[in-house]
Amino acid sequence: MDAGPVAEMSGGRPVGVAIVDDHPVVVEGVRAWLASEPRLTVLATGDDPDEVLRAAPEADVVLLDLRLHGQMALGKLAELSTAGRRVVVYSEHTDPETMLAVLDAGAVAFLAKHEGREHCVATVLAAASDRPYVPPALAGAMVGDPRPDRPVLSDKEREALLLWFQSMSKASVARRMRISEHTVKQYVDRARIKYTRAGRPAATKAALLARAIEDGLIRPEEIGIYRSQARYDRPTP
Repeated sequence: MDAGPVAEMSGGRPVGVAIVDDHPVVVEGVRAWLASEPRLTVLATGDDPDEVLRAAPEADVVLLDLRLHGQMALGKLAELSTAGRRVVVYSEHTDPETMLAVLDAGAVAFLAKHEGREHCVATVLAAASDRPYVPPALAGAMVGDPRPDRPVLSDKEREALLLWFQSMSKASVARRMRISEHTVKQYVDRARIKYTRAGRPAATKAALLARAIEDGLIRPEEIGIYRSQARYDRPTP
């Protein structure tokens, strides 16, 4: 089996994961899920993000429980994201406002704790290779978002975003659309600017995808949200 983009991102080695959760039974369960996937390896676990990352500074993905020691960890999430960490938040708090706030704070994905091994593995693999993966709970929150400040994207901006969200590189999008890579970047940047002007910034790919789905500009099924992790086995065309 070809590991594709995941292998490229990690230099051929398994993707290193750091798990931060204050419930040992949950940590062991998630560790077992990830251990079943040979492309993943758990480097460190614990209930303090700073201590876990001191033990495993090379971690490619941080799997972070949103509630630690009775406190919501949105501030720590924002700090880790700003520092360049790929953070996947997983939590039992699955109300739409919380899930969207997590993406706004910089998480690359949100995973509900009830969603199970398949979605957990697929989400971590996607995060490691900077590819979108939207588990069912998050898709529901995005589609149901009632906020009215919805920017208008041009057909070309929407097409470029859709192809980019479908795991294409900007160079691949440019070839598909028969335009320059610079123009693709302009389309993506314009979409981000429009959301910023609307008071809904989308600094990360995950946040921009969330915005586009929230506003009906991209349908969840267009990016294959229910495909298995086998989707990430193939190199991007």
